[in-house]
Amino acid sequence: MKSTTYSEKVLDHFRNPRNVGTLEGEDVSMGRVGNPVCGDLMEIYIRVKDNIITDIKFKTFGCGSAIATASMITELAKGKSIEEAEKITRGDVADELDGLPPIKMHCSNLAADALKAAIKNYREKGHQSEKEKRTLQKIIGIERFQDAGVYTKINDPQQLKDKRIIILDKGEESVSRACLLRELSPRVVFITPNKESLFNEEFKQKLHKARVKILYETEILELLGRKKIEKIKVHDLNEDEVYELFADAIIL
Repeated sequence: MKSTTYSEKVLDHFRNPRNVGTLEGEDVSMGRVGNPVCGDLMEIYIRVKDNIITDIKFKTFGCGSAIATASMITELAKGKSIEEAEKITRGDVADELDGLPPIKMHCSNLAADALKAAIKNYREKGHQSEKEKRTLQKIIGIERFQDAGVYTKINDPQQLKDKRIIILDKGEESVSRACLLRELSPRVVFITPNKESLFNEEFKQKLHKARVKILYETEILELLGRKKIEKIKVHDLNEDEVYELFADAIIL
């Protein structure tokens, strides 16, 4: 029989849940996820100012573990930057609650997924973090090639079939794009400034499974070409070397 013993922290967050409710406003994004197996449903609302989650609320229809994990993840995410909050995993939630019974681990997964869904919706509204803005501002040629190889949205993926595609690391959304485009082209390169040891393990596994080439510790310096992108100039942060790669498209 699987253990269903709860820690004192789980019981505390179940009996006295933090940050229950909803948020409204233009600066609010909501993520909703559900588990069809157990019937749990969770919504997480985030208010973001200057790239920081200044307020966060949740609503859930589920068991005590679902309530506890939602309560805990709001505590973990509040006050953090979007990038920091995006890295919170179900393991982090379970650890902060001093563990969950194995049969209830899906609840921590639900809470982490709801937070990521809220962040994804925030990004889809067109928000960029200051870090992302600085990164893009450093890349020479973005404005010049805006309609000639530079993409922020992909309305028709088929137009990139068999193209040499460069994807800039912007988290889960860019990983999903890379995996999708790998089905259309064998020449997809994912570029991240992170070291392999610091890169999100889940993302890494998805990219490897899709056979996407990953360049760690790399940043894009410049886009090169005549009327459209032909090459990109990149900086190897580890070796401190600059070199060029052939490319037809860059996904920001």
